[in-house]
Amino acid sequence: MSSQRIDIKRVVEAILFLASEPLSSARLEKMTEDLDRGGKSMTVILNELREEYEEEKKGFLLVQVANGYQFQTRDIYARWVRRLFKTRRVVRLSAPTLETLAIIAYKQPITRIEIELIRGVNVEGILRNLLDMELIKISGQKEVAGRPYLYKTSRRFLEHFGLNSLSDLPPLEKKEKPSARKISTSSDLKGEKVPEYSPVPEEASASVPASGAEE
Repeated sequence: MSSQRIDIKRVVEAILFLASEPLSSARLEKMTEDLDRGGKSMTVILNELREEYEEEKKGFLLVQVANGYQFQTRDIYARWVRRLFKTRRVVRLSAPTLETLAIIAYKQPITRIEIELIRGVNVEGILRNLLDMELIKISGQKEVAGRPYLYKTSRRFLEHFGLNSLSDLPPLEKKEKPSARKISTSSDLKGEKVPEYSPVPEEASASVPASGAEE
């Protein structure tokens, strides 16, 4: 069959359906370079797909996350989707962990000592857990005595909280301290209650590893 007879939107749909992480428009364009796009950019094709799913009221959405595109189920169907993973261990992100994560998100790159000066408590164990869950990463070392590690949020952080980029974080008011409330979840950014943190299998692309116990 000639590649020109294949609907590129259906190809992009199939790729995104099986992708284990958000895919950028540039990567999708490279993967489908042998297909006729009819003069349309990949961004236009992706927007058309998004509109199709909205018009047809699909049970899922095509969203922009971590500078890429990914399928996500609609919030309204969460209670039924959650049953698929009801036997898996549930890990809750504690308030101290969320507060530490918020400080890193808004102040990055930042050292452990700088975080502790803001929080007033030791965060070594919390940082270890956040690293294990791949929500943060070490971005380098600060050029001061002792050369302490600098921490910043990871791409997994953007995926987990449904953010396309750090610019999507709610703005801090002047003199406001970063708090767990600011980044609890993407749905909470709209004023909803903070939900549980529930790791899911790698096949569900927005997963976060459940390794490490909360401290």
